[in-house]
Amino acid sequence: EKCVTMAIEQQEDKIKIGVLALQGSFREHCSMIRRCGGEAVEIRSASQLEGCQGMIIPGGESTTMANIARRWNLFDALREFEDEGERCVWGTCAGLIFLADRIEQGAKQGGQELLGGINVDVSRNFFGSQIDSFETTIPCDIPGCSENDVKCRAIFIRAPAIKKVGENVEVLAKYYLSEEKKKEMGVDIESVVVAVKQKNLLATSFHPELTSDLRWHELFMRMSKGCKPFQSKLAKVGEDRKPEEFQPLYTHPDLPVFKDQVIADV
Repeated sequence: EKCVTMAIEQQEDKIKIGVLALQGSFREHCSMIRRCGGEAVEIRSASQLEGCQGMIIPGGESTTMANIARRWNLFDALREFEDEGERCVWGTCAGLIFLADRIEQGAKQGGQELLGGINVDVSRNFFGSQIDSFETTIPCDIPGCSENDVKCRAIFIRAPAIKKVGENVEVLAKYYLSEEKKKEMGVDIESVVVAVKQKNLLATSFHPELTSDLRWHELFMRMSKGCKPFQSKLAKVGEDRKPEEFQPLYTHPDLPVFKDQVIADV
């Protein structure tokens, strides 16, 4: 009985992070959260957000995720989770678009539903199409990390970029364009912002979950520690689709860690 009690207490002490599991690299994010000592929950219905202290919106296709979230009666709960300011939200790639206040370039015809919250202007698919995806090492300033940890591996997959940064937004990483990259993309700018933080919101245009670097997930865990667990005032049990409808038939094992030391800089 003592062992069972200790196991329950350890589980209760874990930081609970919800990962929006409609599309994209949600399994990889869940794996990283577990490696950081947290509890990861795949979110496919509003009721599954209950008790979460933070939420990750993964990469994927932002318009598709917004449409699915609206169809599954989830969008209002996502907005409520963020709007109260008592919990943390991190968006990667498509998730960055979700959290941006404005889309400067590449918005879908007829508009695109966003959560907003970060005072930035985003260029959708700034780095081109799927075949233009690339990996590189970029300078970064991750809060709470050693001054010696000034670089990180960044994987850009049909990625957006932040063209304008508003007030109260902290820039954590930039991508500096080479002359060759400028010619390839047809732009004449020195750099674009690719990671930002504003209060409880974090956004990256690249995919830390696809590397072996835990620092970005550790940052988000530190941000979420002490946040108030979510209790919806809008969604009641039974109003959304039953969570068991979306449960996998088996529990996926953690994915292997991607080793990126042999990849050359771009």
